[in-house]
Amino acid sequence: MEGANIAAAAAEIAADDSMVISGGIHPRYSSKQDGKLRASAVIIEKGTKVAIISCDVLMLQRDILDDACREIDKETGIPFENILITATHTHHAPSTVSVHGYERDAKFCENVKGAIISAVEAAERGLKDAGEAEAHFWLGNEATVGQNSRLLLKDGTIYWVGPREDALRPTGPFDPDLPVISFKKRDGGLEAILFNHSTHNIGTLSGESRSPGFYGLVSQQLETELGTKVIFLPGAFGSTHNLFLPAEEIVLRMKSAIKEALSESRRLNISAILSEKREFEYRVRKFDESAEEKAVSYYCNKRVPDMSTIDVFRRMRSELSEHQGDKRRSWLHAILLGDVALVGVPGELFTKLGMWIKRLSPFRYTYVVSLANDWIGYIPDELAFELGGYQVWTGFHSFVEKGTGEMVVDEAVRMLYDLRR
Repeated sequence: MEGANIAAAAAEIAADDSMVISGGIHPRYSSKQDGKLRASAVIIEKGTKVAIISCDVLMLQRDILDDACREIDKETGIPFENILITATHTHHAPSTVSVHGYERDAKFCENVKGAIISAVEAAERGLKDAGEAEAHFWLGNEATVGQNSRLLLKDGTIYWVGPREDALRPTGPFDPDLPVISFKKRDGGLEAILFNHSTHNIGTLSGESRSPGFYGLVSQQLETELGTKVIFLPGAFGSTHNLFLPAEEIVLRMKSAIKEALSESRRLNISAILSEKREFEYRVRKFDESAEEKAVSYYCNKRVPDMSTIDVFRRMRSELSEHQGDKRRSWLHAILLGDVALVGVPGELFTKLGMWIKRLSPFRYTYVVSLANDWIGYIPDELAFELGGYQVWTGFHSFVEKGTGEMVVDEAVRMLYDLRR
């Protein structure tokens, strides 16, 4: 059995009351703070080094992340293609993207980039003094935090927000997988924990406040309780939300499930680490303006009686109209840690597609990391396009053409087979 050299660190992301909070349709502000906003990094070395960084923000695009990776490469020697940066998708942090009714906050984005680099550099310093750590793994389960939230309603529409008393059934799967990777030092203490789960990270302990969301709160509370860095990696959550539980209960359930997985964990043999980051091409969808207007207006007039929401979608479509059919490029990333494969996807991947990647992978333990190295909006499956709903209404939040999700699955699985060879 073999382990790896490992070190983890975190850096706080500075924010203030003047910064617009993202995650809603309209801009909002807060003077309260619930937990810390952080960039958390882990460096794992076995023959080669990889860095995995998770940031308590809604999402990040490649113009920021490519710059951060280049600087990390220059300062630490960790290769650009071995650096995966994701976002926890908290809906309670200042804006890092221009979406819906607000722009990205340039100052906050600089703060995020600085925190990413600081966290990696701190982990790199720690790596110099770190001995080999034993890697442990267990596939846990948490089936009550989240559910497929794209509910079919009686009128044939797909639930987004508003009343849902007429909901008939979910239109896709929910993934309860809770993989937990931990690293134990020679003295028996824990050096770091990574966990992965697939639900939108919406929910705070104190109402409208800046917050890392419930997954970030889970990480920070576990760090206090276990004395180690805890890093959350978002799964394929594009079609999954929590519809019922308060954040306090979610935090309790997630911590309990993670601790149970830790108690069951077994040695993970890391004989080598492999990493590949590969560009792929996709297109901005072409859309029918009248059909989009009809779908948005019908739903909002019935369940969200606020004309300003309809106007937000109109403005987004107006700006996107001249880009229909444009070719763009983004990243896919595959990292192999012994028998565990992580697949980085640059958007809010629908759960169905994430489960396809797991089932088609040549590796038994394969897990999706959404929002990795870029953000290209929601990535739905083809059936979801046919059903409609908010996640496929055209806007800055959803603009890839139909079939992109299936293409991402094919490319990701091809990368995994390449790594196996």
